[in-house]
Amino acid sequence: MSAGGVSGYPDAVAIETAAAQLQAGRLVAFPTETVYGLGADAENPQAVAAIYAAKGRPSNHPVIAHLAPGADLDYWAAHMPSQARSLIAAFWPGPLTLILKRATHIDPAISGGQDSIGLRCPAHPVAQALIAAFAAQRSGGQGGVAAPSANRFGHVSPTLARHVLEEFAPEVASGQIQVLDGGPTEVGIESTILDLSRVHLGGRPVLLRPGGISAGQLEQVLGEAVLPPDVDAPRASGTLKAHYAPGTPFRLLPLDAILHLLANQAGGRCVVASHSCPVAPVLPSGGAVFWQAMPTDADAYAHVLYARMREWDVLGVDVILLETPPEEARWAGVRDRVQRAAAAFPSDWQA
Repeated sequence: MSAGGVSGYPDAVAIETAAAQLQAGRLVAFPTETVYGLGADAENPQAVAAIYAAKGRPSNHPVIAHLAPGADLDYWAAHMPSQARSLIAAFWPGPLTLILKRATHIDPAISGGQDSIGLRCPAHPVAQALIAAFAAQRSGGQGGVAAPSANRFGHVSPTLARHVLEEFAPEVASGQIQVLDGGPTEVGIESTILDLSRVHLGGRPVLLRPGGISAGQLEQVLGEAVLPPDVDAPRASGTLKAHYAPGTPFRLLPLDAILHLLANQAGGRCVVASHSCPVAPVLPSGGAVFWQAMPTDADAYAHVLYARMREWDVLGVDVILLETPPEEARWAGVRDRVQRAAAAFPSDWQA
């Protein structure tokens, strides 16, 4: 692995080198089972600030601390409610982030200035190896890696190391960011985020962001319903109205509305992405329509979504028209991501 470059699947030497990068306060992009993250020492405010600077991320938008299996959670959180321990036993390592009350000795930079903290234990072996190697290099063995997705703020998240290189080519070339290549991510969208930071005061679990772990799965373990976000909920990663957006105008419409739009507007170039119509229907001439059949299974759809969005974004089309995903609960994570992507563009935009 060249310093600052994209590696092959990393060996032990590459992992140790990357851990030393983190220890020195520099940035390392690494794979998780959800998306690639842009990591820094979670206890180094200057290193965390470098993440924000590289991404162009607002300083009040929290990042998540990634921990190794078996990490001392009481070191990071001031309160570890029984609900958190039950969910950790059920879903960690895995795509679940828990928002807890932050231990006072942890710098608030990681939390956007809040008194909460997001904790997650990723399942990807490269992520686990990196975090464990980093912890081993630190006095006392604590080693959390703060990591939002490895892309410019608000853009489509990366699911391949190549995507990270495309986003941060100058920083990678200069050695500011080192990239570990762990192949394509498995889940393809970011983790579920559940707020438990207020349960010790009598509050209820609150689902801040849907993802690879469904609300139903959480409720089965908790034995109670999870609530939607409320006005007092803490800020959390990836929960702004507009997020995960390509550079090309992006619209979310039912299939019949897409077909009506294509039939009544000649000319132009567009991508149509449909999960219910695998073959392009007969369309009026006068424009170029790139018809993309999407998976009919929610997990398979999530797995390919961001990579497809990046592919569509470089086609030079005027607009991406995506068929509205199904309303079923298992599609909640996909719906959340494409709705936030569409929110980055005016609702009255026309192809």
